Amino acid sequence: MRNIKFLVEKHPDGYVAYPLGLRGVVVGQGETYAEALDDARSAAQFHIETFGEEALENEAEVQAAYVAEVDVDR
Repeated sequence: MRNIKFLVEKHPDGYVAYPLGLRGVVVGQGETYAEALDDARSAAQFHIETFGEEALENEAEVQAAYVAEVDVDR
């Protein structure tokens, strides 16, 4: 078993969650925080089972994740 951190976003129409530290695109969604997190966990587990340890970006776990808001030119 491996501990993976997930980022969960709240949107007007529900929640979106995705794991940090996996290669490829893995996303979960749901009407609630818990549904999105469970969907993303299930998708991450399937992704790792399908692609093996190579799906993990590297051996070091993500220690922390931060959200920053910055201005960008359009």
